[in-house]
Amino acid sequence: MPNSSSTSVNSFNLNVIDEFRANGGRVGGPFEGGDLLLLTTTGARTGRPHTVPLGYIRAEGLVLVVASAAGTPEHPQWYRNLLAHPVVRVELGTEAFEAIAVPAEGTRRERLFATVVRKAPGYGDYQAHTERELPVVVLERPEAPADAPREANSLADKLLEAHTWLRAQLRHIRQEARAHSPDRPAGLGLQLRQHCLAFCQGLTHHHTGEDAAIFPALARSHPELAGVLERLDEQHRAIGRIKQELVTLLAGLAVAEPERLRAELDRMSAELEAHLDYEEAELLPALTGIPFPPVRPAPSGG
Repeated sequence: MPNSSSTSVNSFNLNVIDEFRANGGRVGGPFEGGDLLLLTTTGARTGRPHTVPLGYIRAEGLVLVVASAAGTPEHPQWYRNLLAHPVVRVELGTEAFEAIAVPAEGTRRERLFATVVRKAPGYGDYQAHTERELPVVVLERPEAPADAPREANSLADKLLEAHTWLRAQLRHIRQEARAHSPDRPAGLGLQLRQHCLAFCQGLTHHHTGEDAAIFPALARSHPELAGVLERLDEQHRAIGRIKQELVTLLAGLAVAEPERLRAELDRMSAELEAHLDYEEAELLPALTGIPFPPVRPAPSGG
């Protein structure tokens, strides 16, 4: 099934997207009866969300999309977006979820693409019409860490949920980084890169939310926490500098300096663990009494 190669959602795609969302993932026209999902990426340059309808293939228990652009010489924009921002949103039928987009490499890519062509031969035709290797992208749905809170009833629970995800992701990519070697066949470099960038993306989102909403609210409601919030702000800036070092290291499509990357990840782990432990010790008592989702005040009687 062909993929969109336009840099913006054109009128045809927009109609497909509207029909998909209105009918629980079912559409007519050229996509009728096919396996279709909606992929929302973050613009590599603009930072704005871009949604495209894409054909997908299930193989080896995975959900795959192919950056075919109908065999044109250039990668589609959505693929360039996910290389910059690996965390994507997937709409599949009536379900919507976040995923990490990881292009397959080496023998894994060859194996998956062979499966794709068996199930949807048109992709073989697209590959025959272009010299570029068509990327096969695995949409990884992150599993909840085993120690994640089961249900969030307070803002304290949501904080612990975010912290558990950050700890698990950082632990996972440090394990990948230790296993990485430039002498190994291709297959880990881009995977490690995407996982690292997804962690950085999640960390930025979490700290931005705290800086913009949670910390100012606590400063108003709990003035005795002023010193704690000032220290947390300093920690955010220090961690942000390490995060930027990681992003700079990952600017290319391969991990060119694995030793330096491992050192930066170790530094991030030490700083982040100390920060999360301190934040939990100082803020959880105040956040436990704040319900989640927030309770809207009842309308006053007229």
